[in-house]
Amino acid sequence: MNIKLKLTALLLTLSGLVQADTLDDRINNAVGPYLNEFTNIIFATIPFFGTTVPWVVIWLVVAATFFTVYFKFINLRSFRHGFALMRGKYDYSNAPGEVSHFQALSTALSGTVGLGNIAGVAAAVGIGGAGATFWMIVCGFLGMSTKFVECTLGVKYRDVLPNGHVHGGPMKYLTKGFAEKGMGGFGKVLAVIFAICCIGGSFGGGNMFQVNQALEQVVSVTGGEGSFLAQHGWVFGVVVAALVGITVIGGIKSIGKVTARLVPFMGVLYVITGLVVIFMNLDHVPAAFGAIIDGAFSAQSAFGGLVGVLIVGFQRAAFSNEAGIGSASIAHSAVKTDHPVTEGLVALYEPFIDTVVVCTITALVIGIAGFIPEAPTAGQGIALTSAAFGSAISWFPYVLTLAAVLFAFSTMLAWSYYGLRSFNFLFGHGKSVDLAYHIMFLGFIVIGSSMSLTAVIGFSDAMIFAMSIPNLIGLYFLAPVVKRELTNYMAKIKSGEIKPSS
Repeated sequence: MNIKLKLTALLLTLSGLVQADTLDDRINNAVGPYLNEFTNIIFATIPFFGTTVPWVVIWLVVAATFFTVYFKFINLRSFRHGFALMRGKYDYSNAPGEVSHFQALSTALSGTVGLGNIAGVAAAVGIGGAGATFWMIVCGFLGMSTKFVECTLGVKYRDVLPNGHVHGGPMKYLTKGFAEKGMGGFGKVLAVIFAICCIGGSFGGGNMFQVNQALEQVVSVTGGEGSFLAQHGWVFGVVVAALVGITVIGGIKSIGKVTARLVPFMGVLYVITGLVVIFMNLDHVPAAFGAIIDGAFSAQSAFGGLVGVLIVGFQRAAFSNEAGIGSASIAHSAVKTDHPVTEGLVALYEPFIDTVVVCTITALVIGIAGFIPEAPTAGQGIALTSAAFGSAISWFPYVLTLAAVLFAFSTMLAWSYYGLRSFNFLFGHGKSVDLAYHIMFLGFIVIGSSMSLTAVIGFSDAMIFAMSIPNLIGLYFLAPVVKRELTNYMAKIKSGEIKPSS
């Protein structure tokens, strides 16, 4: 309890040592240039069919396409069996692990379904137009195969401790998987790089972006640019940091339990409300779909033509569903199962729900409401989504505000776990190690609430995409292992050796 009180007091004390009306600008000016420099490295462009493309986007697209072909469109042919696994038809209580297939999927989704779907879609259509939505869906479809591979490996090479707790994810399959191939040193280097990037990703996309967009929505319903929070964003950051700090350090466990119930509820409410708006404007749906298809293949599109729209779509979808990033495998590795491939099959649903379903609903609402800009508009975020929903249902911006805060809070908790596990991999376990990470994580919450959206999105994308570099190298090398697991599992299903538990 003393630690929690001291941490909260420290945050509040620090906030009082500076002039409130200049702190946001000071933070933005001090940190912004460094974030932009790192972003420029990760998103360095290369020539591609008459235009330039960030190399890391091609890196992800090629991998997703390769795994889709290599596993013979596993994202389609095993979709039905994955649903049966998710429903618990093959769950066995005596299997090693901590959670069921459905719980593991829900945990991973809590870190992906949220502001990336609400603000990320708006950012995509703001820059790339309606056509970016089409390529987001394509990316989600291909990303299902990548997610299958990394989550299977997450279970395959996990450590189940004597107390039943599980430690898994890229750090484990990069070290143990490469050691099996006689390349333990190389695998350890990749694991260290991934852990460093994951820590940065937890500070960026899993933290700064979340609080930044939650604040933007709160400001939009509490007075706009002239409101107190609009001028003093750091105050919002301090409050959120205090709440997150109390939770992740181990206090008020009831907060975590309440949000675990509220976040799925808000997700369902968001989808239902989106469908209501769509059904209220059924006569505009064909035109919205037409704009998406036309924009996807139009060479005259505002942002660099066809390839430019494709890039925007894939970039935002990858940020939303994190396929190829490796983070979700940390959560999925805790599943109760004797067959690693089962969780890979369940994980197929993560990009499908996240990108194909939720992002499409957001894009349709924005299109139906006529809020897709005619020219590229950088910096469009959650405010665009809120305005689109609000044009059909006047009170929805208030619902969206609550959803945004809950989604942001849930995502920050999930990413604090991912980042902490990576921090533990590098520096070991212990209360002092954990506290050091938590203090840094909470500090970045305040920073994220005080910076411009453009800088936050750039850094968030850069750190998340950087995680894909060591992770995808590992997936390429270990794909044959996954194929053997899949072949053996399907043979046992066919022979009847593995039967439904219910």
